[in-house]
Amino acid sequence: MSSEIPLTKIKGLGPVMAERLRASGFATVESVAIAPARVLAEVLGVSEERAAKISQAARELLGIKFVTAEEYFKQRSRVAYISTGCRALDDMLGGGVETGAITELVGEFGTGKTQLCHQLCVMVQLPPEKGGLSAKAVYIDTEGTFRPERVIQMARHRGLDPKAALQGIVYARAYNSDHQMLLVDELRKVIPEVGVRLVVVDSLVSHFRAEYPGRELLAARQQKLNRHVHQLLSLADIYDVAVVVTNQVVASPDVFWGNPLRPAGGNIVAHGCTYRVWLKKSKEGKRIARIIDSPKHAEREVAFRITENGIEDL
Repeated sequence: MSSEIPLTKIKGLGPVMAERLRASGFATVESVAIAPARVLAEVLGVSEERAAKISQAARELLGIKFVTAEEYFKQRSRVAYISTGCRALDDMLGGGVETGAITELVGEFGTGKTQLCHQLCVMVQLPPEKGGLSAKAVYIDTEGTFRPERVIQMARHRGLDPKAALQGIVYARAYNSDHQMLLVDELRKVIPEVGVRLVVVDSLVSHFRAEYPGRELLAARQQKLNRHVHQLLSLADIYDVAVVVTNQVVASPDVFWGNPLRPAGGNIVAHGCTYRVWLKKSKEGKRIARIIDSPKHAEREVAFRITENGIEDL
């Protein structure tokens, strides 16, 4: 594993530079291998040309190269899944929420996005035989909707000690888009130290929409949002964590037929998220989940309900 290879094994990287990288959260050879040269140059205080050579040396050390589809299929067999705690949702997702990927939960208010995030933070702490990964979760809260009381309810239902369940969630409130991105940067240190396998951002786009209103600021907002999505993709890749983000919906005034609602964030979020799940309300308190974008799943929908115990099958 790359985490077992010392950074000093990278050609052109001495002990002083290795310590600078570790202090900035680049603790593994893999994190150096996929980091942009510009970012490494800033951390190390060297030219981009030299940083690019260091990054290339890290890739050579790891043997990152072209492989056959069969070899990649074998690599994919190591992907882990976190159960949602709802059999119907797990079946739709092919086993649960996947590590090494971003899963986006889209929907109007009250459709269960935050509830599902709370439940995943409990489920990831369970042992594998119960659908978890015996690991911890990080919850980045941008709208002040995280409720420890809800975690306690869900933990009791799953047979977890409520206090232990709360200790298994690392929480941070993000107060603006810059703070949100800074928190994600800091996760490069937190994830390996704490043993995190799930990162939740609830919600992804709200601060960006509030701080960059109007068409004149659209380009700046999308560029910054693009950097943030790629931050999360890098975390998923490097540390093999499941990243789950929630997203709001906006109305398209030019749509006269069909559903006028669409996910916020435009194509940046659409292309950046691996799996997209649309949640909506239905009759008699039911909720409907539908996969709207996935590289491996067929488009389908399932029903579930939200009770005092959490997200449950009908």
